[in-house]
Amino acid sequence: MTFSLPIALDAMGGDKAPDSVVHGARLALKYFPNLRYTFYGNKEVVAPLIHRHKLDEIASIHHTDVSIGAQEKPSAALRRGKYSSMRLALEAVERGEASACVSSGNTGAFMAMAKLVLKTLPGILRPAITATMPARTRPVVLLDMGANIDCTAEYLVQFALMGEAYAKVVLGMENPTIGLLNVGEEDIKGHEELKLAHQMLRGITGSLAYHGFVEGNDIFEGTTDVVVTDGFTGNVALKTAEGTSRLFYATVKQAIEKSFWAKIGYLLARSAIKMALRKFDPRKYNGAMLLGLNGIAIKSHGGADAKSFANAIRVAATMVQENINQRIISELNQNPMSSPAAAAAVSG
Repeated sequence: MTFSLPIALDAMGGDKAPDSVVHGARLALKYFPNLRYTFYGNKEVVAPLIHRHKLDEIASIHHTDVSIGAQEKPSAALRRGKYSSMRLALEAVERGEASACVSSGNTGAFMAMAKLVLKTLPGILRPAITATMPARTRPVVLLDMGANIDCTAEYLVQFALMGEAYAKVVLGMENPTIGLLNVGEEDIKGHEELKLAHQMLRGITGSLAYHGFVEGNDIFEGTTDVVVTDGFTGNVALKTAEGTSRLFYATVKQAIEKSFWAKIGYLLARSAIKMALRKFDPRKYNGAMLLGLNGIAIKSHGGADAKSFANAIRVAATMVQENINQRIISELNQNPMSSPAAAAAVSG
C-alpha cells in the first residue's frame, strides 16, 4: 500500500512565485509520485496555476493575502506575519497536517519563524542551514550556511553530528568524513572556539570519521564529505561558490561566441562541455534543510525556478522518508561529547 506524503508549500515566497512553486510541485512528482500538496497563498492567483499544471486532484489551497517580503527584517516578519503564507505552512508541519514545509521566501524570516513554530529537537542547541555543494568527485555537505553568525564549540560539534546524519541520508554515505573549516590545517591555527571544537571532535569515540581541520579549497576538492563552519563563514563560502559558478557559465559562453572556430570547437566538444556545466548547475543542489528543528523545513533559493524548486521538494520528501530527525537524535545520544558539559571539561 502506498501512503501519501503531504507537503506544505509557501506559494508566495520567492522572486518567481507562485509560478515556480506550482510548476516545481508538478516536476517533483517525477521523484515522488505519492506527493500531496497544500499551497499557502492567494487563491485567486494560485488556483489557475494548479489547474494549468493538472494538480487539482492532489492539491488544495489555504488562502491568505499576507506574504513576507524579500527585504523584510525577521523581527518585523514575526510581528506581522502570523497569517502569512510562510507562517501558515510551517504551522501545518507543527500540527502534523504536513510532513514538511518548503519555502523560497525571505531566509531570515523563515529561520526565525521555523525556530518559533517548530522549536529545536531535544538536546539541540541551535539549528543549522545545511545543503550539498558540488565537489571534484562527489557532492559535499556544508553547514552552517547562515543561521548562526557566531558559534560556540558545542554548536560546531553538534553541527558535525547532524551533518554526518544528513550525508548518510541525502548522499547515501555509510561513514562520511568530517572536516572543520579553518584558515589552516595546523592545530595551533584558528580562534579558541574552533580549537576547542577540534579537541571535542577528536575525543568522540565510535564511528565518527573526523578528519581534522580543512581549508577553503578543500570544500571543492572533496577532501571530506562534510564541512562544518559557523554561519558567517558558511554563507560567504556559499555566495562565493554561486558567484564562481555564474562566472564559469558566462566565461564559457563568451569563449564559444568569440569566433567562428570557437563555435566549431564547441560543436566537437559539446557533450563534454554540457556534462561539465550540468555538474555545476546550482538547480541540482537547491534545497537547504534547517537541520536540528523538530520538523522538516526546507529553504529554497529565493531566485529558484521550477526545476530548482522541484529539487527542494525532493530534498524535503527524502528527509521525511529517511526519518532524518530520529537519526540525528540517535547520533547525539551515542555521542555525549556534543554537550556543553563536555566542552567545559575539555577546555578545563
